[in-house]
Amino acid sequence: MDENELISVLRLQHVPNIGDVTAKKLISYCGSPAAVFADKRQRLLKIDGIGSYTLSGLYDAQHREAAEAEYEYIEKNQIEYTYFLDARHPEYLKHCSDSPVLLFQRGNIELTGRKIISVVGTRQITSYGRAFCEKFIEDIAPLNPIIVSGFAYGVDITVQRAAVKHGLQTIGCLAHGLNQIYPKAHAKYIRDVEKNGGFYTEFWSTSQPEREHFLKRNRIIAGMSEATVVVESAERGGSLVTADIANSYDRDVFAVPGRTHDKYSVGCNNLIKRHRAHMMTSAADLVYLLNWDVEEKKNQNAQQQLFVGLDDTERAIHDYLLRDGKQLLDTIALECRLPVFKVSSTLLNMEIKGVVRPLPGKMFEAV
Repeated sequence: MDENELISVLRLQHVPNIGDVTAKKLISYCGSPAAVFADKRQRLLKIDGIGSYTLSGLYDAQHREAAEAEYEYIEKNQIEYTYFLDARHPEYLKHCSDSPVLLFQRGNIELTGRKIISVVGTRQITSYGRAFCEKFIEDIAPLNPIIVSGFAYGVDITVQRAAVKHGLQTIGCLAHGLNQIYPKAHAKYIRDVEKNGGFYTEFWSTSQPEREHFLKRNRIIAGMSEATVVVESAERGGSLVTADIANSYDRDVFAVPGRTHDKYSVGCNNLIKRHRAHMMTSAADLVYLLNWDVEEKKNQNAQQQLFVGLDDTERAIHDYLLRDGKQLLDTIALECRLPVFKVSSTLLNMEIKGVVRPLPGKMFEAV
């Protein structure tokens, strides 16, 4: 996306009466973000659902000035972003009408071909909830899913730290700009998350962690995942909002049951009782209901056939690339404890066999 198009998207975001649904409608009608501002007001008013109130202020200079300032911040800090029509944009989010037009990101996020689940819950996590989170991640780790949460106190940070411990990619969805972190106490976990995963936010560098922002970011947590798991929740809470959003997107929701008199099990018990979530007592329940066990058996059979033609070194490199995604030649050599010249020749043989493919910048990925 060139400078003019990105600034145009930012301008649309800054207009108070234009949300993500309306912005997408305008872009679709006009053909591009920049075309929206090049078009005449009278023609835009012909779009179904677009009225004078919606377009009031669209051409105001203040929105362009704010967009240009944010663009300068993005360029200066080399902020990565994905547009809702980009191939790199989270695939599940593309099917949500109210998903963000633009997502900012940091870290090493790689979503292609990966299973993605969200795990949310109370900030006042109990020993029961903590133990469940850690056991759940340990048990599901062999399937290598991406774990999405909100990087908040309680269930969020517990499950994301467990994902890091077991080498899983984890993504924190933030309710503010990438120039800060909330809560500040979690700053010490940023590097571990970014090493294999990272952060998403739709909010500008000028955005603060306000209450409505947390509620708004919940749709990203629910929308980018195949399923949402609620571990613990009181009778009311943000995690229940996330579950409701996931239900509205027709995604699977799972809830961990608890004792009827436990304050932070009421929300989960109610979700199950009202048929708003599947009851989940272990990772096996999720794997079974999402048919991941069937997919895994197919993958195992395919891997068995594949490995017939690979020697031990090729198999070790292939396993590493499957687990950690695309990597630099030098990194592969370091992590597999092999000389660079050995890895280089082995990768060439593997490329001929069709099990790896070379990428720009001396990077390789498993096929």
